[in-house]
Amino acid sequence: MIPEVAISDREKAYALLEADADKILQLIKVQMDNLTMPQCPLYEEVLDTQMFGLSREIDFAVRLNLVSEQDGKSLLENLERELNVLHEAAQAAQK
Repeated sequence: MIPEVAISDREKAYALLEADADKILQLIKVQMDNLTMPQCPLYEEVLDTQMFGLSREIDFAVRLNLVSEQDGKSLLENLERELNVLHEAAQAAQK
């Protein structure tokens, strides 16, 4: 049986990672709303930097056994899907 504290720490860790993923999504939305196009080097730089940072956070949490590798991978994949939807919407709006 896993101690309640361990479950709580795992839930907190995952919630923090989810919040960071949401911050990235919101940051990209703000950039797009302020007419920074997805082809812009600044957009790409921010996105790459933020995604790299999140992936390192997830890796750290996985190594501490606070988040399963599958949950971490799923979190990144979901964020990438949401970002792709935003990107496609921005492309469609430009046409």
